Amino acid sequence: MEKIKENKLPTIYIADATEENNVIEYFKNNQNFEYLGSSFDGQKVVEDVLKLKPDVLVMEVMLSSLDGFAVLDKIKVLQNEMPKVFFVSNLSHSGFVTKAIQSGASYFMVKPVSSENLENRIEEVLNNGRSANANKQLDEKISNIFISIGIPAHIKGYQFLREAVKLAVEEPEIIGSITKKLYPTIAERFETSSSKVERGMRHAIEVAWNRGKIENINNIFGLKIYNRNEKPTNGELIALIADKMIMDG
Repeated sequence: MEKIKENKLPTIYIADATEENNVIEYFKNNQNFEYLGSSFDGQKVVEDVLKLKPDVLVMEVMLSSLDGFAVLDKIKVLQNEMPKVFFVSNLSHSGFVTKAIQSGASYFMVKPVSSENLENRIEEVLNNGRSANANKQLDEKISNIFISIGIPAHIKGYQFLREAVKLAVEEPEIIGSITKKLYPTIAERFETSSSKVERGMRHAIEVAWNRGKIENINNIFGLKIYNRNEKPTNGELIALIADKMIMDG
């Protein structure tokens, strides 16, 4: 049976021999992962990974029938569903490490490896991937709202406002320190001044309101918040969009 992608726990498959280490038993009983199985036979590893599509593949280089590099090459057909591959091997030559990383592995660890240390490395890689994906999704959602309400992407204020919304999502209390903290933070990131950040945001909002797309913002938030004669302040618009992002998860 193929794993269900909605599982809350990351799934893990281990390509190694049980007698060489306790990694398999460790992850079998680990409440932070869903253990899918193991094999020391490279061909079976390929078959299982293509079928089960684990999030993580922990693999020894030296397997029977196919070595770890051959396995990695064959499972690349999964493309976007490729697992994060962690080589854990007795082979410590730098050439193997280089080849592993160049082949697309996320990590190479030399045995003996503590199971706890391996778990920590896996969590680091998975969390980085989740953060990157979440940031991309957040950028897309904010951009869609800005375009819908008429803020053009080519002006500086668009970039300033998008960065401000992201900051407010990460740290909602920053809205209470818009001049002392939010503007200076954005100014530093864009190598400009707080006053230019404030003016750029104000200009972007004015452009949007002059384009007359007021109904779009009301439709997005499901309320008649503004009319043509009521422009929000920078802080009001940032807080409104950030709140929606938070509510939408």
